Amino acid sequence: MDPILARLKTSADRFDEIERLISDPTIISNGAKYSALMKERGTLLRDHGRARRLEALQKSLEDAKSLLKDPDAEMRAEAQKEVDSANAEMNGLMKQLENDFLTEDEDSHRNAIVEIRPGPGGEEAALFVADLTKMYTKYAEKRGWKIEVLDMGDAEMGGLKHISFRVEGTGAFKHLRYESGTHRVQRVPETESQGRVHTSTATVAVLPEAEEVDVQINEADLDIQATRSGGPGGQAVNKTSSCIILVHKPSGIQIRCQVERSQHQNRALAMRLLRARLYEMKAHAQKSARDDLRKSQIGTGDRSEKIRTYNYPQSRITDHRIGFSVHNLPAVMANGTIEELIQALLDADREAKVKSLATSK
Repeated sequence: MDPILARLKTSADRFDEIERLISDPTIISNGAKYSALMKERGTLLRDHGRARRLEALQKSLEDAKSLLKDPDAEMRAEAQKEVDSANAEMNGLMKQLENDFLTEDEDSHRNAIVEIRPGPGGEEAALFVADLTKMYTKYAEKRGWKIEVLDMGDAEMGGLKHISFRVEGTGAFKHLRYESGTHRVQRVPETESQGRVHTSTATVAVLPEAEEVDVQINEADLDIQATRSGGPGGQAVNKTSSCIILVHKPSGIQIRCQVERSQHQNRALAMRLLRARLYEMKAHAQKSARDDLRKSQIGTGDRSEKIRTYNYPQSRITDHRIGFSVHNLPAVMANGTIEELIQALLDADREAKVKSLATSK
């Protein structure tokens, strides 16, 4: 089957399955699951409508073609008009489907969870984490997205030991997914007396946010501990055992969350992070079985892969995967004006998939 039609059928079948599920009293009584299914239903509604329309057009085409041999010339002429009209609409619909197939997948409509950690480079790497966080935050604000910090550790001189945050908004994961990888910065640190350029790195992971319906977590598989939050300056947050350390025993994943003042809030945030990481593990395990067209064509997204260099002496940001650069680096970092970079990545991925699709036909 044509890969585009195969994906359309999968979406339409899933929509029909959700229609059955949301009529189940046990699902209706489970507020979180019902809400997640309704949200998924909304993302599949367009594909479901297109699948039904395609079926109707195919039926009309078959009926019209059967009249092309009618002895009545006027009837044949009308039938030909119907054939031409159906073919034109089907071709337009297939072009729309091909564009969506090349630019979207089942995770494109999800919110994103971003994790940033310093690599080698000491204080300078921690400062770079803070700079990247500001850049992504400003970019999110420009797009009208909401940022929610899930976990964060302060470092000296205004840097960050690590940070995890949730990005909520239309197309968040679709636009941020290619930020996963190792980011390298080259600049003269403020503490450098001889003006030497130092190189340090930070690793970025961008995960699709998983709903409860996507990842089922057994409470018996969790080891949860509450400790005092460790923050600077003896803040009030440190006076209660609000920090949550959550260990998922089957996978070995450990989550630490202390950004909120209550155990309940930090536990909820930790569960969000855990679901995202488990969903990522599941997707990675299935990756080899996926169609090549549904993989990233511009890089693996692995955090060990050096994807981008931020060169301050030359005021230039270069993405090594596509050989694309933008300039005026300080302004880009301060204002989050990375639209040009992200669009170039989206375009490059689409072009690569077009080539793959052409060779697969």
